[in-house]
Amino acid sequence: MELTTQYESLGISRAVYAYGERVLERLEPRFRAIDETAEYNQLKVIGAMQRSRLSSGCFAATTGYGYDDLGRGVLEQVYADCFGTEAALVRPQITCGTHALACALSANLLPGDELLSPNGAPYDTLEEVIGIRPSQCSLMEYGVQYRQVDLLPDGSFDYEGIRRAIGEKTKLITIQRSKGYATRPSFSVAQIGELIAFCKSCKPDVICMVDNCYGEFVERMEPSNVGADMIVGSLIKNPGGGLAPIGGYICGTKTCVERCAYRLSAPGLGQEVGANLGLLPSLYQGFFLAPTVVAGALKGAVFAANVYEGLGFRVVPNSTESRHDIIQAVELKSKEAMLAFCSGIQSAAPVESYVTPVPWAMPGYDSEVVMAAGAFVQGSSIELSADGPIRPPYAVYFQGGLTWQHAKLGILMSLQKLTDAGLAQLPELN
Repeated sequence: MELTTQYESLGISRAVYAYGERVLERLEPRFRAIDETAEYNQLKVIGAMQRSRLSSGCFAATTGYGYDDLGRGVLEQVYADCFGTEAALVRPQITCGTHALACALSANLLPGDELLSPNGAPYDTLEEVIGIRPSQCSLMEYGVQYRQVDLLPDGSFDYEGIRRAIGEKTKLITIQRSKGYATRPSFSVAQIGELIAFCKSCKPDVICMVDNCYGEFVERMEPSNVGADMIVGSLIKNPGGGLAPIGGYICGTKTCVERCAYRLSAPGLGQEVGANLGLLPSLYQGFFLAPTVVAGALKGAVFAANVYEGLGFRVVPNSTESRHDIIQAVELKSKEAMLAFCSGIQSAAPVESYVTPVPWAMPGYDSEVVMAAGAFVQGSSIELSADGPIRPPYAVYFQGGLTWQHAKLGILMSLQKLTDAGLAQLPELN
């Protein structure tokens, strides 16, 4: 059977397929560079596993308190080695990225301390964690103050504003690597390193924490390699490789991670408790596969940028910019176009492809959010997904794809839905 016929059987017209192939013709050098980064990071992961003497005995399940859990300790050693940190906390008891960030912040901030964000407003779900939107058990409720310095109009850091904001009470600086629900560029590891060095020059003992969600294995270095005291992320994003069913990680200095472990469990218990419940094979194998899976997602993001920019939509990053996370923002200009795009992503899913995404009030967000995700792991955004808040500029955020081929199908299907609804027009093919 012809490849075009196979696409047609899934609802992709020959015109949409042909446009996609024209876009792909000029992306071979970009894809080759992505594969080279994946190869580098794959070797880095294997090296960390070998140095940690990973054995089949590390896959054994534990229950209850989880005392003497060999596999849990080795997994955390693997993460620390791979990300170049003194210590790591990698646990299925961490439910999501927001939970990991909340744990890291609350563990390392005390009443009277000040938290500073040098990249403007944080991701929506952190607003209640911090207390920007009043919430029970927020940091502000416990006496932690918050200050932010907005980015300059060109999306760069306002270094003079940051210098003025760092004061005697500034204890922790939180840096969000990915764009979240904003249409700013994501930050490169090099940019984050420059910011950390600047902040440390202003106050050497300040703690610099990086929200690393969506950024792991996109580059050859991580923020922990350029001075971050903590990097934090979710296992149902990049480092879980699509196999981790739950979990999060905090990698960093021994002092910071030890406090996080006490916050996650209880003072005096720390990392000594926490049964793995038989999940370790998925966590290890997911981390092993992560560099390759991230490469597929990156190819999908680059493809999406080129497809939609070619049709006149604003995309962030644009079609030629370097990539620092797996997220691709597309400004679709209307609610109807957002729903059509997400309908296409859902239609391409292996799970619940028959479902129609509708906006709803998700916990932690101040706007209705539409989300398309037919995933094997609920909420997994390393799997093919797209979402966005229903508010101007009506941007949808596409990410993931456990394979490049699936990411490609999702983008073509999103375009098919838009063209069918008359919300996008294909260029004339010569």
